[in-house]
Formats: sequence, structure tokens, C-alpha cells
Amino acid sequence: MKKIIVGFIIGVFATAFLSISALAEDSLLKTGHPDDYTVKKGDTLWDISSTFLNSPWKWPEIWQANPQIENPHLIFPGDLIKLIYTDGQPRITSERTLKLVPGESGGRIDADSKLTPRIRVQQNSDAITTIPLDRINSFLSHSQVVELAELNKAPYMLAGPQKRIVVGSGDTAYARGKFSENLTNYGVYRQGQVFFDPKTKEVLGVHALSVGSVNVQSFKGNIATVGVIRATEEIRVGDRLLLSEDRPMTSTFYPSSPEGDIQGTIIAVEGGVTQVGKFNVVMVNRGEREGIKVGNVLAIYKKGELVIDRVSGGKVALPDERAGLLMVFRTFKKMSLGLVLEADRQLAVGDLTLTP
Repeated sequence: MKKIIVGFIIGVFATAFLSISALAEDSLLKTGHPDDYTVKKGDTLWDISSTFLNSPWKWPEIWQANPQIENPHLIFPGDLIKLIYTDGQPRITSERTLKLVPGESGGRIDADSKLTPRIRVQQNSDAITTIPLDRINSFLSHSQVVELAELNKAPYMLAGPQKRIVVGSGDTAYARGKFSENLTNYGVYRQGQVFFDPKTKEVLGVHALSVGSVNVQSFKGNIATVGVIRATEEIRVGDRLLLSEDRPMTSTFYPSSPEGDIQGTIIAVEGGVTQVGKFNVVMVNRGEREGIKVGNVLAIYKKGELVIDRVSGGKVALPDERAGLLMVFRTFKKMSLGLVLEADRQLAVGDLTLTP
């Protein structure tokens, strides 16, 4: 009798464990997910994860590195992504495949084909990216958010040759201000939008828009002779010079949840519009001082509408509704830039950004 009871208890616990595992799996894995997927050119890690998972940003939690691949974090077109189970838990892994070069033996091996050893070379630049980099490249390399005081005290373009007020690539020009004797390369920036916190009205920073770069050739007092190295548009008198940033540019972002409870707001959108959609770059009023890091994922919520209660009377605020997801790709002291990766409906400036 005792054995029967013990067996029954073990069975109950086993059933409960399997049920919990099934629930966890059901909440993690997307209904109708495939068992494998072959990576195509143009894919992103976010796209592939969306094929398997309800929450694509959680892929690091179930990613299983393949020790047979030299760098398992790099995924290339042609690689086979597989969903496997280890100790009953879902895991995603990749297999490097060797495909015939199109045109050789019609893309297949037959009796007349001669197999010879060959080295397959793949550049790291061919690896797929986490998110579509073409949407954020200009913000990674040619845009900054700086303190207004920092921009106002920076050196500025004084004049072009023959007293011209605009210059371009290859021109020699003049700038005025306090320069560093040991550093000669400067980015040229034009003041853009000033960002304010919607609640506190604190100045969060000013958008410094890159218009080119210069190299200091000589000094005379606080006047520098500079050569224009690059100009994405005409450089004007009054444009400011900031030291070129010495920081690595990354193409791989590992999604993560913020460490703390983040409650922020979308304060601006790329291009100055008010409506937001998928792959728009947005500015959020939370940054490094609040613990925001590159790769952090934030849920976007539409603020609940205020409606009239026609039964009890008065006005009632409806619950906020989740409407999208963004990933932070660049941080500053008081704010950050994010790319909208999911949008279930039209989003807008003023929508909330919360820890998912």
C-alpha cells in the first residue's frame, strides 16, 4: 500500500511538472512554429526569433551554442536553425551547412561529379545582423545627443575661403574656439531639436546633427585653419566642432530586459513626425543615469483613454494597453535612442515605454 501511495505521489508531481513545462513552453514558443529554418540573405536575428518565439527578444535565454562552429554567435545565410529539446526544455541551435556553388553540377552531385577538398571562406561581414542596421546607421555614426552648454562652448566654423559662408569637401576653411593641441580630427555638427522631459520639463539634451568632419592643419591664437574631409551637406558658418567619438560601432545587439523598473515616454521620432510605426527610430526620456543599456527591450503602451461612465457617472481612465516593442541601440546620459521592432497599432509621441 505504501508503495502505491508513493508511486501515486510521484506520478502527481511528474504530471504537475510536465504540465508546468508545457505551459512554460506554450508561453515561450509560438503556436505553429517550425522545427527548423534555413537562414536567407536579408534575414535578421529578430526575424528568425519571431518565427519560433512569442517574445523574440528572449532568444538568448534558449540559445544553445554549437561547439563545432568556430564562432557560434555569427549566423550566415544557408545556416540551419533548429529547435531541439534538452532535458525537456526547448533550445535553439544552428548548424553550418556546406552548399554547392550554383552552376556546379547543376547544384547536385551525380555519378560524373568529382569531389575535391575545398576551403569555404566566409567574411564576418556576411553574417546576419540582430536588427536592420540600415535603419539606424546614421544614428550610430553621425548623430549625437549632447548637453546644450557643451554645444554652445564648442569651437565653431568662422569662415570659408574668400569669405564664403558655406564650404564643402576638399575646401580649406577657418574655425574659432578652444582646440585641443593633441587632437586634430573634429566632427562638424548643426544644432537640431532640444529635448525636454514631458513631465519635469528638464532639458535632456540637444540633437547634434552631423554635417561633416574636418582636420585641424594649423593654429594662430584661437583661430584654426581646417581642411574639410567630409561633408554630407554644405557646412555653414556657425556649425559647431566636436571631437570625433572614439567608440566601437557594433552591429550585434543582445536583447535584454532592463535591470530596474523603467517608466519612460517616447518624446520624439526620427524626422520630426508625431506618428510612429515599425522600424521608426524614437527618442526615449530615459538614459544611462536610469540604468538603460544598449540592447534593452522596452514595451510600448498606449495610454488608456478617459471615458464617461454613463451608469455611475464621472470619468474613468481605461487601462493602458500594450501596443509595441522597441530595442535601445544607443544611450546617452539622460535619454536613449530605440528602434521600434513591433507595432500592433499606430504609435505616437507620448506613448509609454515600460520594462516588458
